Amino acid sequence: MTDLTTALADTPVIAILRSGSARHLTTTADTLHQAGLRAVEFTLTTPGALDALHEYAGSKPSGMALGAGTVITPSQAHRAVEAGATYLITPATCLDVVVEARRLGVLALPGAFTPSEILSVRRAGASMVKLFPASVGGPDYLRAVLAPLPDVRLVPTGGISIEQAPAYLAAGAAALGMGSPLVGDACEGGDEDALRERAAALLNGIRA
Repeated sequence: MTDLTTALADTPVIAILRSGSARHLTTTADTLHQAGLRAVEFTLTTPGALDALHEYAGSKPSGMALGAGTVITPSQAHRAVEAGATYLITPATCLDVVVEARRLGVLALPGAFTPSEILSVRRAGASMVKLFPASVGGPDYLRAVLAPLPDVRLVPTGGISIEQAPAYLAAGAAALGMGSPLVGDACEGGDEDALRERAAALLNGIRA
């Protein structure tokens, strides 16, 4: 299994780290790991994200899966993998990124919303699909999509609160992508204790 697959089997959450600066990405990732999460995504819309990704790839704790998010071109995909990303996440279908990820030997989680989009990225080689924006349809939409497509591993992302996380998993999500409801202001140097508390609440809800 890939390290992301292993990480999500342990804790089915990808933490999305996005900020106006990459200064606190690695410390936030370490705090999340200490709290029990095993997968993080450094978004390429964060200035300096590739440098931070490269730094963290060389020092990340064992068992932490590290990916790049908001990857929208094959060139970005190539640079992210060179920096140490082992999976790539896109905000839209981005079929060329899916193809490039396969060429580079890493997982791609392309963004899709409609059944047609989901099937198109699945057929292009995506092993998991980021259902985005998940909050538009909620767990009921996820359940409805999975009814005719039960073998697709969907990762709902976007606007999912800590309290809603168990409902998405109960509806059939393979994992969840969670940004600000989990991370808060930690990537801007915010309260790490508050981040640990949110992570603990999330994991307790999932395990319950």
